Amino acid sequence: MWDLKIAGTDLYSILNWFFIYSFLGWLWESAYVSVKEKRLVNRGFVTGPVCTIYGCGAVAVYLILKPVSDNIFFLFLGGIVVPTILEYVTAVLMETIFHTSWWDYSKNRFNFQGRICLGASLGWGAFTVILFYVLQPFAEWIVSLYSAATGKILVCAAGALYLVDFMISFMNAMQIGKKLRGMDEVMDELYEFVQSTKLYESAEELRLRLSSYRVSEYGAELRKRLEDRINAVIAFTSEPSEEQKARQEAWRAQIEERISSIQGRYEQLKNQRNLFIRRAMNAYPNMKSRTQVLKERAAERLSRKEQDKKQKEDKNI
Repeated sequence: MWDLKIAGTDLYSILNWFFIYSFLGWLWESAYVSVKEKRLVNRGFVTGPVCTIYGCGAVAVYLILKPVSDNIFFLFLGGIVVPTILEYVTAVLMETIFHTSWWDYSKNRFNFQGRICLGASLGWGAFTVILFYVLQPFAEWIVSLYSAATGKILVCAAGALYLVDFMISFMNAMQIGKKLRGMDEVMDELYEFVQSTKLYESAEELRLRLSSYRVSEYGAELRKRLEDRINAVIAFTSEPSEEQKARQEAWRAQIEERISSIQGRYEQLKNQRNLFIRRAMNAYPNMKSRTQVLKERAAERLSRKEQDKKQKEDKNI
């Protein structure tokens, strides 16, 4: 088994490189996101110190592009194409299986479906050049430090731990999908309710506010908006009767009760998570349900069409 050749390389070397690159990818991702978020983040699909997509990606890129490794231009170009395809396929598979979007490039320029973007692809091209000229020699040097017998034991042990971790992470990822869908349903209910109360000037403002998922802080703002609206009604009413005051207070109590109820259900869903789920949602704070992503992309397309229509009308004027 260990001598099985894949693209001219034995399986023993491939498996060793896979775990080395998975660990290096985890170091890079965790460090980068930790600095960006200003907090410690354990990045990756599994809980252990590995990022599978980096291990698979690095080994696949090396095996596929090894024939053009002497030409840095083709190496860079292939480094853009191959990892980008891998990233896109991975995103589609994870969204299909778990019904969640783990990353989203929608806010980046020149993105496609929020799954890939030009900036990231150019970065993959640069990383590919670094892979061949720096990282691959480093990985081969690490493997040369221990005997083949030791390497086989290490690969088997790491593989067994990884499989257990992957199965646990897989089952929890399925729960995350259900949890996010439940939270989205609560958010939709809150959106429809607040929209009916006319607490906000426009649906766009309300939608923007709700998109952050920060219901705890948002609940206080809703109550302030409610207070301002009631005070405005009272200001335009000369000496309101006791009956009017009673209706206003009843209306206030009814809305506050509804807001608190929805907020409580959201927080309950949010807090129903074990250590593995908390780790995953902490590692991917922008994770959204697939349904929510589709809604946002549809809204963006509609917004762009309206903007284009307005620009055309302005030009005609």
